[in-house]
Amino acid sequence: MTRRSLRARLTLAAALSIALALLVAAAGLVVLFEGHVERRMGQELEAQLGQLAAAVQIHADGGVGVDPQPPDPRLAKPLGGLYWQVDDERDGRRIIGAARSRSLWDRPLRLPQDLPAPGIIHSHRLPGPDGRGLLVRERRILLGASDSAHALRLMTAIDADELKRARNAFATDMLPYLLLIALVLGLATLVQIRAGLAPLESVRRGVGAIRSGRARRLADDYPDEVMPLVAEVNALLSAREQAIERARAWTADLAHGLKTPLAALAADAERLRRAGEPALADDLEQLAEAMRRRVDRELIRARVRSGTEIHQARSDLVDACRRLLRTLRRTPMGEGIDWRLHAPQQAVAALMLDDLMDLLGNLLENAAKWATQTVDIRIHAGERIGIIIADDGPGVPDAELPCLGERGLRLDLQKEGSGLGLAIVRDVIDAYGGSIAFRRADGGGLSVRLELPAAD
Repeated sequence: MTRRSLRARLTLAAALSIALALLVAAAGLVVLFEGHVERRMGQELEAQLGQLAAAVQIHADGGVGVDPQPPDPRLAKPLGGLYWQVDDERDGRRIIGAARSRSLWDRPLRLPQDLPAPGIIHSHRLPGPDGRGLLVRERRILLGASDSAHALRLMTAIDADELKRARNAFATDMLPYLLLIALVLGLATLVQIRAGLAPLESVRRGVGAIRSGRARRLADDYPDEVMPLVAEVNALLSAREQAIERARAWTADLAHGLKTPLAALAADAERLRRAGEPALADDLEQLAEAMRRRVDRELIRARVRSGTEIHQARSDLVDACRRLLRTLRRTPMGEGIDWRLHAPQQAVAALMLDDLMDLLGNLLENAAKWATQTVDIRIHAGERIGIIIADDGPGVPDAELPCLGERGLRLDLQKEGSGLGLAIVRDVIDAYGGSIAFRRADGGGLSVRLELPAAD
């Protein structure tokens, strides 16, 4: 995947989204857990505050005591993390720590200077005897007769580090589950991306099927979001077919339009011959024939370049070659040539028959034109169809081999020709996705090596 990959972008966006969601969820769960633990600790402190209120006593000498004292062992251990304290308010003065737990040692807590109503529980966060924060619950009560009642401020506290330790332990315990959730969400995201991009992959396969000939249009069973793209592709294919049909119709019209003038030239040449002008008649006939051949070649090129439906093309290369050889053996140019064909029983190429005949015809005619005695033809069938046509003629200098096939180029002017044959061969080869190479043959002549697409 590259930076332009839609799959990579979706994966990156999903990974960031999952990471952000899990971070928010983890932070939220920790906050909720911390609030829950704080409430539970507050409820515990309030329960202990109720026990303390039930156990607090006023001695005969006016002193304050607690009997029995809360049994939690942390209260008996200096700086044990759990504390209680009773402040006595009477006669306009306040005795801080009139009674307190052993865990406070000699450092009583100083409550805020507020004056809560009797029976109302207040919550505070105060520094503890060791400097660490405390969660505090405070309650003010009145003991004794109304005229001599003692106003007592009861307080229970717990080390806030207990809350932090519980929170950190919860976060540590939650981490493996968050990783598991991240893994599950990641797998689900990959499945979702794969399912979401599947229609695009289906479109790609559909276009490949059209290109290879297994289909002519994309199906109409894609999701609604993809259907506009499918409709545009199908419309483009329809427009292309219409353009091809117009080009073929134009080619046919051109062919019919030129046949009549060429036939008229041939008739004029015959009249000139009868009138005693054989030289002029021969020149006119040669001109008409050259024009006819050039028109035929241009019509072939127009047909090939108008968009041949390659997926509909199936032609037996071996059969086409044998048919051409039967014709060439009856011509003055090819009757004295030893044509040696080495081929399998069948080799089906993905070419239209007319184009294949033009391709082989030009190559075999060229070989017959320059061969001295022998033309060797070898055909190999496989994923690609291979053809080698080698003659024993004078050959072509190595420096001029790359120039073969250029339109109108003739390397030897001693023999008749327009120089269009190999150019047409290149046009057909390019139209069907084949390849051609020219080399020196083992016998010194020219060796033409072709590769053509095999039919499905």
